[in-house]
This record gives sequence, structure tokens and C-alpha cells, in this order.
Amino acid sequence: MPPTLASLVQHSALKLTVRAGADRLDTPVRWAHASELADPVPYMDGGELLLVTATNLDAENAESMRRYVRRLAGAGVAGVGFAVGVNYEDIPAALVDAAEEEGLPLLEVPRRTPFLAISKAVSAAIAADQYRAVTAGFEAQRELTKAALAGDGPADLLARLAAHIDGWAALYDTSGAVLAAAPDWAARRAARLTPDVERLRDRPAPASVVVGDSEDRVELQSLGTGRRARGALAVGTGAALGTAERYAVHSAVALLTLTTARSRSLQGAEQRLGAAVLRMLLAGQPDHARAVAGDLYGGLLDAPFRLLIAEAAAPAGFDLLTETMEAAAARSGEALLVVPEGERVVVLAADGGAAVAACAAYAEAQDDRAPREGGTEDSDVVVGLSAPCGPIAVSAAYKQAEQALSVARRRGRALVEHEELAAGSVLPLLADDAVRAFADGMLRALYEHDAKGRGDLVASLRAWLSRHGQWDAAAADLGVHRHTLRYRMRRVEEILGRSLDDPDVRMELWLALKATEAAAPAEA
Repeated sequence: MPPTLASLVQHSALKLTVRAGADRLDTPVRWAHASELADPVPYMDGGELLLVTATNLDAENAESMRRYVRRLAGAGVAGVGFAVGVNYEDIPAALVDAAEEEGLPLLEVPRRTPFLAISKAVSAAIAADQYRAVTAGFEAQRELTKAALAGDGPADLLARLAAHIDGWAALYDTSGAVLAAAPDWAARRAARLTPDVERLRDRPAPASVVVGDSEDRVELQSLGTGRRARGALAVGTGAALGTAERYAVHSAVALLTLTTARSRSLQGAEQRLGAAVLRMLLAGQPDHARAVAGDLYGGLLDAPFRLLIAEAAAPAGFDLLTETMEAAAARSGEALLVVPEGERVVVLAADGGAAVAACAAYAEAQDDRAPREGGTEDSDVVVGLSAPCGPIAVSAAYKQAEQALSVARRRGRALVEHEELAAGSVLPLLADDAVRAFADGMLRALYEHDAKGRGDLVASLRAWLSRHGQWDAAAADLGVHRHTLRYRMRRVEEILGRSLDDPDVRMELWLALKATEAAAPAEA
């Protein structure tokens, strides 16, 4: 604790007497300063014990003293020490009354106590307090370092940090999820700060911000030294951090940052191993892949998994997606194989697991977000997801993911699953611009013919194809004689220069008609 007016009054060698403001003696003293200026306020920082002999003061003038004391109190002066027996044998009543009215502590300094002795006492107390803070900080650093080196995760480190700051502490991953908190009750409090952690994550590391509500004061510190933060530390206290507490927090940030950097290096080695496993799976060597995967990825290959291929506008998109999936997998104890592949990322994740669910939620949030003016955000990704598969079918799953990725790119969606393409109707695929252009080119001549009022060839062709070339049924649908329909089909062949007896021609015409129908609502 820094020195207070009370500690100075209790100092046996100083012999100070309280003459006013006895109820405010717990005020901390930042320094002791002697000044005989009539207005010393411009030279005050606040927290000083001002020592005076009233050489230049009209100390017996009540109004003058009220103005003087009011100025000192407004500047945050801790108190006034008045030396008696120099210019005045006793503290003038005007000054005592003004100090009492303003609530400013006023101490009587006897003639035998030099101001220098008071300054030395304050300085020694401040130095002792700083020494205690530094010592406590180093002790905290030793304890936190032991906890970090124990390898039992961040829980012990956070518990020791919370004890040192007499508050609580929490660790967040890059997605803003709480990884650990101490004491246990702090997890719920920390979870409410996820939006603040997400905003801090977008700032270059290191960064910090102070937030809080009626419960406590919370300081958030980013972890990491690179382009992006790799997590965040929150510490909650009842008041601003002191010197010792600040040492402890800085030590925790440094240790957690080193732990994160070590984890990233280990992750790089795991990615290289994962790349080798993926190459073997794609080459049709599942047994070799299992042998190389070992305990790290072996469990992933023992159950159905999904293969995911992602592309992004910038590396930041990959970082956010993979970090989100990694955090989800870590929380659920799943293995996750992530392999950077040029301008995209390939991921193997457990089917139905937390990582795949996190990917889907990330993509859904991206689709729900309004597009930014001028293009996509750096965090935007496009993902293709294969159907569930096993080690012997990875090559096929890779092709499925590529096909789904291509469709997602064309449709402007963040995520498409291959199962969406394999099930249901093929008609959604006709929304592709190239298919529409093909349909327009193939049917344009028929539409131009109909526009001149010379027969409804397009409707007749649609009815005839839908009835598989059955003349009577198609003519009944149109409400015309079958001979009229036969004439119209000959005109279709003449205009297009193609035979309707060719099944390929009939297939192309049917797809062209369906593509035109699919485009009609959008054009309307």
C-alpha cells in the first residue's frame, strides 16, 4: 500500500497533528511538496501533501483562505501540512475553518520537524511500497512460470493469477469461447464478454481494452505477437490493478503467449504429418496412411469422416475458419486434420462432430451477413463438403468436395454439401449462367418465331416432350388436333435444323426449356 496521511500522522518522528479533515486520513500520498506560491495548483499533479509556512498567503483572511483551499481540493491535493512557529505561532483559524468546510485534511507541522523529514518519510514509504510490489510481482512470476511449465493446461496458471490479483481470470480462444476460468464461478461472467473479445481479436496484437459493469472492472489482453491475436486473457477486479497485480498480469500474458506460440509450432508439425497422411489416402494407400497417422489422426480414420475444401478471399478467412473448427474440435476431444493446399485448405473432420457443426455455423453466419460495399470481406470463405466416407474412399470424397465447392462458388453460397447435389432434383443446377446462355441460344429462334404470331412452337414442344412424344396426349393438353401438333413439330425441326428423333436432341431441348423456366422468376 502507498503511504497515506494516516501513516504519516502515526509516524512517531514527525509529530504531526490533525487540525481538519480527520475523516479523510486514508487518502494516499503520491508525494510531498513544499510551495509558498499563492496559487501552486498549476504545478500540482494531484495526490501531493502540500507543505507551507504561509509566507505569501493572507492566512487570516477567511474569503482568501476559502478560495485557496477550494483550488487545492479541486486539483486533487491530498492534504496541507502547515508549519507553525515560522510565520504563525498557530494555524490561523481562517485556514482551519476553510479546510473543515472543504473536507481537506490539514496537518500541523511542529517547528522542530523540517519539511525535508516529511519528504524523506514519504519517499521512503513510496520506495518500500514499490519494492513490495516488485517483490510480489516476481513471486507471482515464479509461481505462474511453474504453473505454465507443469504442462497441465492453463487452469492452474489462471487459478494462481486470480489469487494474486484478488479477482478472477479467464482464457479465450480465437473464436471468443471461454477455454478456462478461475475461480469456477467466473466462467459465466467471462462468457458475457465474448463480443468484447471478438472486437479485440480484430485489432493487431498486442492490444488491450478495459470493460466492465456494476460487478467489476475487467481488463482484456490479447495473446500473440503476429498479425492476428491467438486468444485473449481477461482479468476481473474490484478496482484498478496495482503495481504488483500489473506485474502478475503481464507475466501471465507473456507465458500464455509463449504457450500459444509453442502450440502453433506444434500445429505446423502436425500439419506436415497430416499432409503426408492425406497424400497416402488420395493415393489409395489407407493402410500406410493409418500407420503414419498413429495416435494423432488414427482415431479420425476409424470412423466416418467428411472431407472439406475451402477457398478464401484472403488468408484471414482460412485463419478464422480453421481456428473456429480447431477450437470446437479441442473442446469436444475430436481429432482434426488440416492441410493447407496452395490457395485453399483441405480438412478431414469427424462426421457429425463439433468441427463440422462449427464450420456450418460459420458459413451460415457469413451467408446471413449483408455483403460489404465493394466486394467480399477478407474473412469470407467458400466451402465444399463431401459426403461421409472412410479411408478407402478419400479420393472420391475429394472429388465430391471439389464439385460442391464449384457449385457453392457459382451460387454465391458459403457452404454446399455434396449430398445436396446427389439428392433431389437436378433442376437447381440449371441456374448456372452457362446453362442459361446455352438454353437461350438453342431456343431463341423458336421464341422469335412465336413472337411474330405464327404459332406457339415453344409450348407445343414442351407439351410433346413432357408426353414423351405421344401425339394424342400432347395434342389434348394443348387443345389442338394431333395433325396440327405434327405440323408444329416439323416446323421446330426445320427452324432448329435438328431431328427430334435424336434422343440427345430431345434431352438438350428439354433441359433448355427447364433452364428457361428456372430463370423466369428471377427475370420477373
